[in-house]
Amino acid sequence: MELTLNNGVTMPALGLGVFQSAPEQTTAAVQSALAAGYRHIDTAAAYGNEREVGEGIRTSGLDRAGVFIETKVWVSDYGFDETLHAWDKAVGKLGVDYLDLLILHQPAPDRFEKTIAAYKALETLLADGRVRAIGVSNFMPHHLKRLLAETDIIPAVNQIELHPYFTQPDVETIDGEHGILNQAWSPIGGITFYPGWGGQDRRNVMQDPAIAAVAHSHRKTPAQVMLRWHLQQGRSAIPKSTNPERIAENFDVFDFELSAAELAAIDALDTGERNGPDPDEARPERFAMVIPEA
Repeated sequence: MELTLNNGVTMPALGLGVFQSAPEQTTAAVQSALAAGYRHIDTAAAYGNEREVGEGIRTSGLDRAGVFIETKVWVSDYGFDETLHAWDKAVGKLGVDYLDLLILHQPAPDRFEKTIAAYKALETLLADGRVRAIGVSNFMPHHLKRLLAETDIIPAVNQIELHPYFTQPDVETIDGEHGILNQAWSPIGGITFYPGWGGQDRRNVMQDPAIAAVAHSHRKTPAQVMLRWHLQQGRSAIPKSTNPERIAENFDVFDFELSAAELAAIDALDTGERNGPDPDEARPERFAMVIPEA
């Protein structure tokens, strides 16, 4: 299943995410995903595993053109010249000569003038053919409004925390108004039970009874039901796993369909509570993390 971005580029709707995948596990995870049928891999400079993603793609036996590669520029590389060099670092580690999708990892509102300069560098990379599409991640409506006012090219993608417990309808609305594709990170709610974020009353969306009931009726897993929910609502989703069986299971979502009532039941689970980091929060120490050279 493919989605068409606002510049005409097509992108597989379902991709493998490698957030928190240790470098030594990442190559095998990418190989497993490509063997299972995935053709979209999402990584980031800040994940520290771009090199291993590239190795997994190279050893898969697939042509480079057959794999959609998405990565992200980290905040410490924001700025016009700095972001142009971030592209050099990314392609050097991935072992490719172009990227399919390059996005800004955070809005970083405490230094938004550098965010704007970084996005203008993405526009240059797009014009030069060094990337096929550009976008953003974790941009809320107020970030998007300022970005759109100060730049020329509408982002193709906005990658945000989005799962049944946190659906961000305000972001989905503004993205839809501008033809920006919503891409879900934590699409099956994993972040809701990671340590370190959110409140103490963490719930595992994988164990929600409403989702379990839908899964039972289709003889599917809760994860498969949530991924199908994303796809039927026109979103991209990038589930993360390093387990070959789970990777394959997450891709096995194209042989059933949720009813309108089932989609609505899952929509109704939204709590309005973010579990990942707040995009408006200044995190100077984290933002200062240096991305190594290729």
